[in-house]
Amino acid sequence: MLWVLLVIGLVLGAYRLGLQAAANEGSGLNFSGDIALWTVAIKADKTADYERVLMRVRDALQNSDDPQRKQQAAGWRVMKMSESLPDGTVAYVHVITPVVSGADYTLLKPIYAQFPSESQEMYQIYREAFAKNLAVASGTWVIDMSKQP
Repeated sequence: MLWVLLVIGLVLGAYRLGLQAAANEGSGLNFSGDIALWTVAIKADKTADYERVLMRVRDALQNSDDPQRKQQAAGWRVMKMSESLPDGTVAYVHVITPVVSGADYTLLKPIYAQFPSESQEMYQIYREAFAKNLAVASGTWVIDMSKQP
């Protein structure tokens, strides 16, 4: 009898851990701190397509009724590197400041929410342009060189 209770306890514990893991998997791309830098590599012949997706993300953020999405738009800039990377891809750095606490920065989610009829097309364009994630960093400002203590 004791071993039955032990097995039931283990099964319920594993189920609970599985639920927690599943909940964490769906959390999206979140940042913490004051600033986030997210760098991706885009295929050189697809930069215009990637920028088209970025423009629709901007439109989706700005046109959203969700105040959090509007906050994201206000602090999100994207820089295109001047030179290609050694493998021929082009790096884009997403500069996010201030980071909106708890916001999901998964690139295509604003399009899915705001322009559902374009979701499949934008996903396909993005997928064909994307080469790889290069780096993600987030943190807090340590010193502002423009200000005296």
